[in-house]
Amino acid sequence: MAMPKLVVCGVDEAGRGPLAGPVYAAAVILNPARRINGLADSKLLAPERREVLAGRIKERAIAWAVARASVEEIDRLNIFRASLLAMRRAIETLAVAPEEVWIDGRHCPEIGCRARAIVDGDALHPVISAASILAKTARDAEMTALHLRYPQYGFDRHKGYSTPEHLAALARLGPCDIHRRSFEPVRICFQKDLL
Repeated sequence: MAMPKLVVCGVDEAGRGPLAGPVYAAAVILNPARRINGLADSKLLAPERREVLAGRIKERAIAWAVARASVEEIDRLNIFRASLLAMRRAIETLAVAPEEVWIDGRHCPEIGCRARAIVDGDALHPVISAASILAKTARDAEMTALHLRYPQYGFDRHKGYSTPEHLAALARLGPCDIHRRSFEPVRICFQKDLL
């Protein structure tokens, strides 16, 4: 008799590096009977392609969840711990409990099942690629929405990353509510504001 396949969940985060906005994580359990062609590391895909694939993942996966850690949590815990927190929240939100979790990177959050950290997992395993795509599209949508509240920073274009445009806006305007005070370029601007 054939052994049943292990229920594996892929997990990845988006937004560890930016100077602004929350960090997102996604957890996905793919359905082997409903294949999704073209899954790859979200960073290698055009935004339009990511959106198409995100729709297919949500439609065809056995289970998926997206979670986040706020700017306040990032500043209080640090970005590493906040990323693990977002991952744990995504895993715990899944409608189906995984037997094993595969996480892109070197570290695993504390969870109640087996977990494996896989370096470059988003490029190696479609289940992690799927999580990478959901985390990235959710975070990009959030940053585009936040642009409407803070249009002068250009969040719809750079998504909070430290581009020359963003750094120039930060130097000119100072930090806003969604900037991560614990990140050095923001902390420097914030200290200047206090002088």
